[in-house]
Amino acid sequence: MMADYIDVNGVRTWYDERGAGDPLVLLHGGLTDSRDFNGNLDALAERFRLLLPERRGHGHTPDVPGPFAMEAFADDTAAFIEKTADGPVRLAGYSAGAIVALWTAVRRPDLVERLVLISGAFDPEGMILRPSADAPPPAQLVSAYAEVSPDGADHFPVVLEKVVRSVDAEAPLAPDDLAAVTCPVLVMAADDDIVTLEHTLRMYRALPAAQLAVVPRTSHLLLHERPELCARLVGDFLAEEPAPTWMPIRRAAG
Repeated sequence: MMADYIDVNGVRTWYDERGAGDPLVLLHGGLTDSRDFNGNLDALAERFRLLLPERRGHGHTPDVPGPFAMEAFADDTAAFIEKTADGPVRLAGYSAGAIVALWTAVRRPDLVERLVLISGAFDPEGMILRPSADAPPPAQLVSAYAEVSPDGADHFPVVLEKVVRSVDAEAPLAPDDLAAVTCPVLVMAADDDIVTLEHTLRMYRALPAAQLAVVPRTSHLLLHERPELCARLVGDFLAEEPAPTWMPIRRAAG
């Protein structure tokens, strides 16, 4: 296990590195950090070289002036991949990290070999709950931020406001944009997620080479509720070729 800082588009970006093998980049959720993967997808270090960057204003990475934007997060992710990996990578994102991963694959499909989207949305309209600055944030969230942020606990409201504004103001991806992602994709969601199942299905159907996994009896925190199952689904998708189906309908043309 190694943690270090690297310059990414002028941002002093913190990342963790674990395991050995083909690179797998894991992108954490919004207002959290790479600890999202503790006790679940970090088990994949037995099969891959895990790279866990923390976005600007999240975790150990300091905030920088200016608003948050998916284009900037995606460009940061692309620059991080180019600096830490030789060639295209397996890329997996959770929640807001899934949105960043999808934007990265749309903008730089040459850098993504396989893609995993866990509880993500290509359009905020598909979300039942969105970040809000109207109510006090959960104390656990603020405490976790304060434990590692170089900006200190008092800066959390600034980051929260940036996240809220980015969700409200961002021009979303359209289903046609997703056609640019031609690599194999695993779309994973909880059966009681903050992203509607209808939206998850729209995303699955818009991606040319997508597979779908709905994890039963889970919520948006499915990685912590069913960690072994989630890690197995993701690991098998990333490491193995899919078995042929006997009665394909959607994929019959292929």
